[in-house]
Amino acid sequence: MRVILVPVADRPECAIALQTAFNLGERLGASVSGCHVRPHRYSNRTLGTAFADAAWRRRDTKRAPAAAKALYQAIAEQHGYKVSRRARQEPSALWAERVGSPDKLMGIVGPVADLVVVSRPMRAGTVADLFMLAALIESTRPVLIVPSSARKIVGKHVCIAWNQSSDAARCVTAAIPILQQANEVTIVSCGPEDRAGPQSNHLAAYLTQWGVKTTKVSTRGRNVEAELMAACKEKRADVLLGGAYSRSRWREKVFGGTTEFLIRKATIPVMLLHG
Repeated sequence: MRVILVPVADRPECAIALQTAFNLGERLGASVSGCHVRPHRYSNRTLGTAFADAAWRRRDTKRAPAAAKALYQAIAEQHGYKVSRRARQEPSALWAERVGSPDKLMGIVGPVADLVVVSRPMRAGTVADLFMLAALIESTRPVLIVPSSARKIVGKHVCIAWNQSSDAARCVTAAIPILQQANEVTIVSCGPEDRAGPQSNHLAAYLTQWGVKTTKVSTRGRNVEAELMAACKEKRADVLLGGAYSRSRWREKVFGGTTEFLIRKATIPVMLLHG
């Protein structure tokens, strides 16, 4: 991983996401790209009506870019990063401000990052919620969602939610640099592994070839969300990896699902990828 992208706003939960991103950047030798986005006053120009309406209702919209940049610079300096406007070969703190909407931003800058880090919104329907969903759906990259109560350092004790899906496999391969530095990696499979995809033993063999030692935990699969959280608690995991929306996203939105649980209620950071 060489580029970690973080949408930045002057919010306490965003500060935690930035601390997490810079801690990862230090360990991986990666640049941290901070980006503040504001809507055009006329939302039809950006096709981000919900984002524009929510953002322009705020009284501090005009001050938001400067406040976001000040927060980003302060945390970058804490971690010894120099702020730059241009990409460099050595790790640096890249800053940019853009006009647009979350879905357009993530469709443009998401694919040219290796990881997107976002804070988990306090409630659905907010600007932060729009950014989180846009990152998951549009970036094509793994997204690390950080709860406001999370520890700032992740990746020491990792659990992998393995459901034999291609999205979960791609998330694991994207996270290889993190897994190689982890102290413990646990593969958690819930229920029978009877899908048309690699089983947990195949994943363990693959990771062995990357120098990653793993242990495996199997559960009954009767309550996947509760079983995943119990496994994470037992292993003292600080992050859970997996695929996002293995079913239709809209079906999950209506009927619930593991992805909706993880992005809304998981007690630890989750790194998810939706292909």
